[in-house]
Amino acid sequence: MNSELNGKVALVTGGGSGIGAACVRQLVARGASVVVADISVENATLVAKEYGDQAVAVEADVARAEDAERIVEVAVTHFGGLDIAVNNAGVGVPVRAAVGETSDEEWRRVLDINLDGAFFCMRAQLPRMGKGGSVVNLASVMGAVAAEGASSYVASKHALVGLTKAAALDYAAAGIRVNAVGAGFVDTPLLAGRDTEWIAAVAAAHPLGRLAQPDEIASVVTFLASPAASFVTGAYLPVDGGYLAR
Repeated sequence: MNSELNGKVALVTGGGSGIGAACVRQLVARGASVVVADISVENATLVAKEYGDQAVAVEADVARAEDAERIVEVAVTHFGGLDIAVNNAGVGVPVRAAVGETSDEEWRRVLDINLDGAFFCMRAQLPRMGKGGSVVNLASVMGAVAAEGASSYVASKHALVGLTKAAALDYAAAGIRVNAVGAGFVDTPLLAGRDTEWIAAVAAAHPLGRLAQPDEIASVVTFLASPAASFVTGAYLPVDGGYLAR
């Protein structure tokens, strides 16, 4: 068992499934205690109970500033502090629409969770971290490029990359690192129910010819959270099977 994170306290939003659950698994395997936050307390509990006293489940909607504050308080009161935050909670675009056909409700829903949620979480997390803290935000390849019919998602992820860089500058002197991972398309519940032909086409858009697995993204997240990445901050690191190289 890798013990490089022994004694560290981590918080993972959207930790009840997909990439978030994989991040929890890898952080625990390296010795961290983890707060598993998810809008589904059932999913969060299922993940947390696998790790006994090393994890605790919390129900949270990151689009609510008070929930972002509360999950940080859980980390501090339950485990004694906060060293690592993985802001993974997010939503996709269920129905593609051009900018001129995007409803107020759909625009607001995606920005509320993907951008405002990350902001609320970082605003709560960063002041409570000590020197050596690390924040990793889950962006997307859509933080660097765009896709038709997904303006709200693309805008949220581009903005998240900028927010990551701004926070990295704000907290560099405090010894806190802030980075973003540009994940390619990943085989997670977010793709459940999608047309199989669409999924095949998306997989083929990656030069490696397939979707990523959650653990492949989580491995890079865990690296960025670890002392091995001690000189990495303000970075947007694509983990995309070559998607952005085309």
